Order: sequence, then C-alpha cells, then structure tokens
Amino acid sequence: MDTPPPQTEPTAPTEADIAAFRDQLGRPPRGLRAIAHRCPCGQPDVVETAPRLEDGTPFPTLYYLTCPRAASAIGTLEAEGVMKEMTARLAEDEELAAAYRAAHEDYIARRDAIEILQGFPSAGGMPDRVKCLHVLVAHSLAAGPGVNPLGDEAIALLPEWWRKGPCVTPGGPAAAGPEQQGPGRPEPETAAGGAEGAEGESA
Repeated sequence: MDTPPPQTEPTAPTEADIAAFRDQLGRPPRGLRAIAHRCPCGQPDVVETAPRLEDGTPFPTLYYLTCPRAASAIGTLEAEGVMKEMTARLAEDEELAAAYRAAHEDYIARRDAIEILQGFPSAGGMPDRVKCLHVLVAHSLAAGPGVNPLGDEAIALLPEWWRKGPCVTPGGPAAAGPEQQGPGRPEPETAAGGAEGAEGESA
C-alpha cells in the first residue's frame, strides 16, 4: 500500500470492542489490556495483552493482530516466502539487523513496563530471524512507523484491508481469515516456559 494506516492512541476496550474481538477470532479475549491500534474502519485490529493470562500462564505476545482480513493478507505474504527473504537479509545487512534488534528491545521494554517475564524473548522471531509477520505487523501498527523495520516493510506490501468496510458487524461473522492458535493450545516451547510464544498465539 502507498500509505499505511495511521498510528492510533491505545484505548481501554469498550463493550463494542470486546464484541468485535469475539467476532473476529470466534472466542472471548483473554488477558486483554487495551486496544493497541484501531483500523481505519473503526474496529480494533491490534490488541495489547497482559504478559500473564488470568490463570497465570505466561503470554509473551504483547501485541496481537485480530483483524481477519489483515491476517489473511499477511498469511499470503508468508506463503510467498517473504519471511525467508527477510531473514536472509538480516544476515547480510548490518544496518537492518541493528534496526531489527532495536525493535526487539523496544518490544521487550514495552512488555517489561507491564510485567517482566524472565527468560522469555520478544516475539515473531526477533531479534535474529523472522518467524511470524503477523507479530511484526502488529508491533508496527501499535508502535508506529520507524520502530520495527520489517513490520513496516510487511505493511507496505499489504493491500488496504479496510477498504471493503469493517471485517465484522455486531453479531455477524468475521471476514475470512486464517485460524489462529489460542492459549488453550499453546506451542510446546511456550507451554514449557520457553522461547517463541508469539506466532499463532491468541489473546
């Protein structure tokens, strides 16, 4: 896209936001702290989640993308090999690698300001590789342009997912998008208290 969606200020979730989240992902939110970014259509598209869920389970994915249209478009980029190409560039471009490491540090600092998860990395494969574009895009949308270089790049490759109007309407089904794994079905590394804990996780 030529012009990315503008950054929006985080807001406390309203009942309408919670209902939209439920329609977007097909389940109620867990650990929801704030609407971290709002789509130009007016609905939430990134939420901020608590570093620990209500039952105490560590949840290192601070920013989670909820819009099914954006998620579907990002999934197409992943299927086209964009993550592999980005990871290869990190090994060759010192300036890009330094900016990506700074994004990793920004992500951890934002999460640590809420609660420190000792021994957990940031998300999305940061700082050394790209494992989930959904996470990087969510970080870029929440933090604004210039924070996560590869998240910004991914957004530039996406269509304007909001142009068809809201992805959900009150009580209606979500627009088509990939199923995303929830904390009831955590990745083995996350369940063991280990490392990635971002891609495929859901609030």
